[in-house]
Amino acid sequence: MELNYQSFIPADFHDSSRVWVYQSSRLFLISEAFEIESMLKEFTGNWLSHGTPVKGYANLLFGQFLVFMADETATGVSGCSTDSSVRVVKMIEERFKVSMFDRQQLAFVVKDKVQLIPLAQFSYALENNFINAETLYFNNLVATKQELMEKWLIPVKQSWLKARMKTIAG
Repeated sequence: MELNYQSFIPADFHDSSRVWVYQSSRLFLISEAFEIESMLKEFTGNWLSHGTPVKGYANLLFGQFLVFMADETATGVSGCSTDSSVRVVKMIEERFKVSMFDRQQLAFVVKDKVQLIPLAQFSYALENNFINAETLYFNNLVATKQELMEKWLIPVKQSWLKARMKTIAG
């Protein structure tokens, strides 16, 4: 599995650009991915904030994560323009029968694949060595381009899950 997602992130967006990550409940098929890419391209080409074009980016990464980015150094992003991106995610969710808003599903790189583990089973997965402190975790809480580039795919021990590991070990 190629983990160098950074090469897909536009270099001409400011590090403070706002980012939203949505995780699918399953890997998209290739045919679905092509359709989603088309939907995302159409959306970003028409993304507006109070009638002004947004310098936006959207992509499907690892076949399972929708990443939206808006460079607010060009145009500020209003609540309405954020809502329009959420509508696209909901359309994708409905069209492909997936869940894109389930924050209880955690994503890890296990055996060279994206594996989802429900938060409720995190302790079990850790205790049974399905994952460990070094396992790469998709930190979908990143909020800026800089965080996306540096802190999206990190070892569990560097994430908010570190506190949950201590309660298991102790």
